[in-house]
Amino acid sequence: MKTASTAPAPIASSPTNSDPASPSGVPLIIPAKTSRLENGVSRKEEKAPQGQISRIATTFPADTSSPRSPQPEKPSVAELRRGIIRIDAVSPDGNPRSLIILTGLKNLFQKQLPKMPREYIARLVYDQNSRALAIVKRGWKVVGGILFRPFPHRNFAEIVFFATASVDQVKGYGGMLMNHFKAHIKKTYPGMLHFLTYADNYAVGYFKKQGFTKEITLDRSVWAGYIKDYEGGTIMQCTMLRKVDYLQTKEILTAQREAILSKIRQKSRARTVYEPLPQFLEAPPGEAMRIDPQDVPGLRETGWTFDMAQAAPPSIINPHHSKMQQLLTDLQNHPQAWAFLTPVNGEDVVDYYDVIKKPMDFQTMEHKLSHNMYSSIEAFVADAELVFDNCLLYNPEGSVYAKNAIKLKKYLQDQLAELAKSFQ
Repeated sequence: MKTASTAPAPIASSPTNSDPASPSGVPLIIPAKTSRLENGVSRKEEKAPQGQISRIATTFPADTSSPRSPQPEKPSVAELRRGIIRIDAVSPDGNPRSLIILTGLKNLFQKQLPKMPREYIARLVYDQNSRALAIVKRGWKVVGGILFRPFPHRNFAEIVFFATASVDQVKGYGGMLMNHFKAHIKKTYPGMLHFLTYADNYAVGYFKKQGFTKEITLDRSVWAGYIKDYEGGTIMQCTMLRKVDYLQTKEILTAQREAILSKIRQKSRARTVYEPLPQFLEAPPGEAMRIDPQDVPGLRETGWTFDMAQAAPPSIINPHHSKMQQLLTDLQNHPQAWAFLTPVNGEDVVDYYDVIKKPMDFQTMEHKLSHNMYSSIEAFVADAELVFDNCLLYNPEGSVYAKNAIKLKKYLQDQLAELAKSFQ
């Protein structure tokens, strides 16, 4: 299956200069420069803004104690609320209205999925077993849609086609349509919780954002022989949660975030500032010293013991793993990335591996990333640049491959610049 995906808009909050306050709304004031002896440890408490407490406790760079400004409404949501677009459920029931919308969906899929045979798309759209959800704009213009085949007796549905009009992809139609699709399935087929689809390399990133995974937990005997198998596609699964209202996901996540931050603020001791270890003041310069970890001020109060450190398993996930994953997904979804998605076929390009001694591609990078083979983000970037450098080395300067490599290399540099800003 192929799809045109949309990326969620970044969420940002504006810093404020308001006075820090406790969860109850009363300004948080802690006596400054007050020293006392507790458990044999000299401790000093200073005034610490509540925002700083939240920042330390949650590792978020934003000041989470300040009231969050309302997030801007996505264009897709605004258009739906104002009646500019609507979402219709249709089936090939012979109704003139249904036939008009299905024909609009057929035309949209044929335009957005040019590699799929036009006759094949038409046959599936008008198939009596197919169902669809369409975004209809100003009358009868279809600007997005999902074609699916439900199998209620097998407790799953297959997403056959998914697409939105190119000019509307930046408005958030894709995410909105998927949420409405999940809500529609829950209402129409109450016992159906699973979706399966074959996604091409351009669509994998989008489906991951919508809750799909490459790990298929649904027993093969349930779906084998029922869904369409597409050569070169990646089968993906999504399992819904019964208690979740998928039309209220933004509100649910916001409420959960605020509840967690509130608990952290109540339990955090991040405002406590301890005196430094006296050993550092008394030891001669350059002389090594041995310190019992439990002598570190504040460590004993946390309940930490040396046995806990020995028992803790080593971290195998690079701290920048999620950033690298996002970068790779963005590169894979780029319109000019088609030549770099998989390894070069040596049978098609017979002399490629005679020229290129260190081949690299996005599929290999995905494998390395999933197996934690990148020790740093620099190693990840080196492989990405190797993809483009190999292309420029093998292909003529004015070829479409070389032009695409230059565009993607520039795109990667821009993404890295934005990433660097987030670390400042």
